[in-house]
Amino acid sequence: MGNYYKGYMGKGTIEVPDTYISIVKKSITSVPADCIVNAANKWLQQGGGVCGYIFQAAGARQLQNACDQIGGCPTGKAVITPGFNLCKYIIHAVGPEYCGGNKGEAKQLYSCYKKSMELTREYDIHTIVFPLISAGIYGYPVDKAWRKALQAINDWIKANEGYRITVTFAVISDDVLDKGIDTAEELGINLF
Repeated sequence: MGNYYKGYMGKGTIEVPDTYISIVKKSITSVPADCIVNAANKWLQQGGGVCGYIFQAAGARQLQNACDQIGGCPTGKAVITPGFNLCKYIIHAVGPEYCGGNKGEAKQLYSCYKKSMELTREYDIHTIVFPLISAGIYGYPVDKAWRKALQAINDWIKANEGYRITVTFAVISDDVLDKGIDTAEELGINLF
């Protein structure tokens, strides 16, 4: 995936790639990054869960005003706003509600990750943190959500070789974390 940088961890040396994917068990708002991805609704309104935490950490009023100026975002797409008090940018990615998997949900989920990654290049973003989009109140099965998320990010990185970016998925459940690690292994994606 690109160059590696040497760093020190305790008594040993570790080589860190300049482009990689990782999964951590942390609140998304506590992971330092240029950009945090909000699992948004199509109206770009403050919601509950991850969306609510992101709005609160960024400054709910100013973030809502920025979203209101955009007006909305179709399912499978993504838009960007300033990050205000949280980070440099917030990407609002609209994932699908899961309706059994026969209504194009997989394509829409893949697309919202891909569109988010396209914005990273457009805005010169090199560190980004994602939630597992659509796997909460939108009901997407966790294993299937991981598969689409990791495929989309890995495909984008391969297609944009030479663009340095670190992609982190932040989750708060051990089960979701373990499923992500297992899915990456099944797909042959090396996590860092």
